[in-house]
Amino acid sequence: MSSLAPGKNTSAIEVTNISAHGIWILVRDKEFFMSYEDFPWFKGQTAKTIRNVEEQSRDHFFWPDLDVDLTVDIIENPDRFPLKELRGFLKGIDTAVKREKDRL
Repeated sequence: MSSLAPGKNTSAIEVTNISAHGIWILVRDKEFFMSYEDFPWFKGQTAKTIRNVEEQSRDHFFWPDLDVDLTVDIIENPDRFPLKELRGFLKGIDTAVKREKDRL
């Protein structure tokens, strides 16, 4: 039985940095930046939650604590996918819930 050398990364994805503007991930020697503007589900989350990511299939990733599925294609081309429209919809729901709580 053989194993990899100590310190060798065996995961296809690694969260390399979490900043005030977004997160950096490394996928098979290629680094990507995911801004909170394009990927709002990560903003305000704990480092542990963000780092808990699994590769479901090649270049398809899942953050189970957030119930977020993303592919490399989505990460590279966020404008081609309706994520921002969904964010606006969710913001509207949050506003309605806040109004209802304030009313009560």
